[in-house]
Amino acid sequence: MLSRLVFLSANAVKSSGPLGAGLVQLSHLHTSPNSQAPVPALPEKGGKTRHGIIPEELFQLLYPKTGVTGPYVLGAGLLTYILSKEIYIINHETFAAACMGTVIIYGVRKFGPDVAAFADKLNEEKVQKAQEVKDLAMTSLAQAIQDEKKEQWRAEGRQMLFDAKRNNVAMLLETNHRERVHMVTNEVKKRLDYQIALQTLHRRMEQEHMVNWVEKNVVTSITPQQEKASIAKCITDLKVLAKVQQAKTAK
Repeated sequence: MLSRLVFLSANAVKSSGPLGAGLVQLSHLHTSPNSQAPVPALPEKGGKTRHGIIPEELFQLLYPKTGVTGPYVLGAGLLTYILSKEIYIINHETFAAACMGTVIIYGVRKFGPDVAAFADKLNEEKVQKAQEVKDLAMTSLAQAIQDEKKEQWRAEGRQMLFDAKRNNVAMLLETNHRERVHMVTNEVKKRLDYQIALQTLHRRMEQEHMVNWVEKNVVTSITPQQEKASIAKCITDLKVLAKVQQAKTAK
């Protein structure tokens, strides 16, 4: 048991549960120059042993010096020394401990695989649940990344949309400006056409008034004698024209 405590590796200590992990972390805090160094991951299985309780590190330590039988000779000699010097005395408690150890070993050999399989099953279920949570978190984070990329793409497209809207507003302003210019042009043209029509009307009315005035004055200036002479002259001219026309017809 003392050799197990002396030659127990760090991997075996880590596999011994939360207490072992805490001891390893404490050893790192006291021995490591960098207290912020990350703690190595805990192994899933403990170190190798021989005969169920003797660590493999003891055999590897004594193999270069004593060979294959060295650990066994050391164990047998140490046991003989303890018994011969009566450091440990065999009594009824020894037989009780042997019986209890035999029962424990039998129970471990008999029911150990089933208990280990059940524990592995529980561990696998926990690992599976943790993996499902991890996958769900990864999926949600990946979806969040995709959503963020889509929002960034929308933000870039929003700039283009704003540019298009600015262009549309500029085109509307230009259209309104041209419509107003066209309206002003039409109004000015109408005013000018009105002035031209008004001047034309004034000129025509002046001409008509002048013609009427001249005609009235001429008619007023004609005497009855002149009127009779004019009528006689017209009748004479008509007769001359009639004779000329008859002469052309006779030919």
